[in-house]
Amino acid sequence: MGPNGLLTLSIPVKRQRGRKNLFKEIRIDYETPWNKIHWKSLVAAYAASPFFEFIRDDLVVFYERRFDFLVDLNIRMLSKTMDFLGLDIPVSLTSTFELSGGTDDPREFIHPKANTPEADPLFSPVVYHQVFSDKHGFQANLSILDLLFNEGLNSLTILKKSLRTADPS
Repeated sequence: MGPNGLLTLSIPVKRQRGRKNLFKEIRIDYETPWNKIHWKSLVAAYAASPFFEFIRDDLVVFYERRFDFLVDLNIRMLSKTMDFLGLDIPVSLTSTFELSGGTDDPREFIHPKANTPEADPLFSPVVYHQVFSDKHGFQANLSILDLLFNEGLNSLTILKKSLRTADPS
């Protein structure tokens, strides 16, 4: 969330047209300086947040370094995010994409363009202070960076409080 409202920060990619692209083959497109734009946007949006100064040096490297493949950037950012949260969860890659077939697989109901309360039936975001909440109100499901910049070490507690338990009946 920035001073003028929601920010959409997406990473441009290069794809081979006319065929399915495996995630591991998707290259990041640096034709436009998206990384500089993203970092300046994060600074503008979160420099006044309580924990920005504590984690900025660990994050800026993702915007200064060039990654060839999107998967490499994603894995490193995921690893750093789990470090910030104090989580030690093993991450592994698969050679094929297979849905579990169950309704509890997040790949079935979490979509970047569908930000609705029913998008994830087991998650109900707890309200926390956000930099521009006085201007825009609380905005749920922005990004993990929003939570980390605003809540720091309390972020994992907020995530845990946001989890719903499945109906036992």
